[in-house]
Amino acid sequence: MNSIRISVSDQTLTLLDEDGQTLHQYPVSTSKNGTGTQNGSEKTPLGLHRIKDMIGGAMPINEVYINRMPHGNLEECKERGVDLPDDVIMSRIMWLEGMEPGRNQGGYVDTYQRYIYIHGTSEEDRIGTPASIGCIRMRNADIIELYRLVKSGTEVSIEE
Repeated sequence: MNSIRISVSDQTLTLLDEDGQTLHQYPVSTSKNGTGTQNGSEKTPLGLHRIKDMIGGAMPINEVYINRMPHGNLEECKERGVDLPDDVIMSRIMWLEGMEPGRNQGGYVDTYQRYIYIHGTSEEDRIGTPASIGCIRMRNADIIELYRLVKSGTEVSIEE
């Protein structure tokens, strides 16, 4: 099975094949607050994770999600006066689950309970620099491509 390696220092996401060879590399945006695992810290958690849930596979590019529910594209949402969050989640969601008890799984450090995703963004111009509030942001076309290449259960390593 393919795996994903995210480098916070390089602001990249690398998709690896089962032999560890690079298949694709994408620029990303991790947290503007750095790395950390505490609930409420708005920091990107380090360590070994896996994709637990994949949301939005049948939706069009630039679909806006609020509480993981589709609300239409960004322009439609603005026209309808939808109250958009500061970190608009778009196109696809890959919800991460920590695999290291005490580090990113369980208690106040649980990645899944912190709603840490790999997702598309309305701020594509900020990709390549730390700008999120904990999640890993990608360009919308890139998240759609990646979504097609992975499945639930894919391991995700987030490293400094």
